[in-house]
Amino acid sequence: ASAPQEALGLMRAAMSNMGQGIETSAAWVDWARNSKRVNDKVGTVGWCFGGGWSLNASIARPVDATVIYYGNVTRTVDQLKKLKGPVMGHFGTQDKNINEKMVNGFVKNMAAADKPLQVYWYDANHAFANPTGNRYNEPAAKESWARTTALAQDEVVGFS
Repeated sequence: ASAPQEALGLMRAAMSNMGQGIETSAAWVDWARNSKRVNDKVGTVGWCFGGGWSLNASIARPVDATVIYYGNVTRTVDQLKKLKGPVMGHFGTQDKNINEKMVNGFVKNMAAADKPLQVYWYDANHAFANPTGNRYNEPAAKESWARTTALAQDEVVGFS
């Protein structure tokens, strides 16, 4: 989307048909896993609304690594039990919506599901890794990206 209102409209459309979105995400994971250009390992990464969808895709079709940048992580233990690979989350301490209470619930549920999780907090707001936004925080963006690429290198060989 090129404008916030357009992005909001697309988000609302996706949320109105979650089943279709999950099926589509799962199909993309299947496509990637079966591609001749892929080493049979797949990871998901998403920012903001896409962070929640990174998690949705990984629940629908378990992947080798999942990265969430300040996305909605409210999921049940039963949902999280479907995950396969490690999960990494990047969150801002100044974020009022994807906040400590939500993330702490996610940490608790991931532990109850016995799934590996790395959570990183940055002194930043929501969308801190978006270089086109007014909340961009370059040190947090660079540090989180280094952590993301290290996980991908470890779990999804050949990603850079």
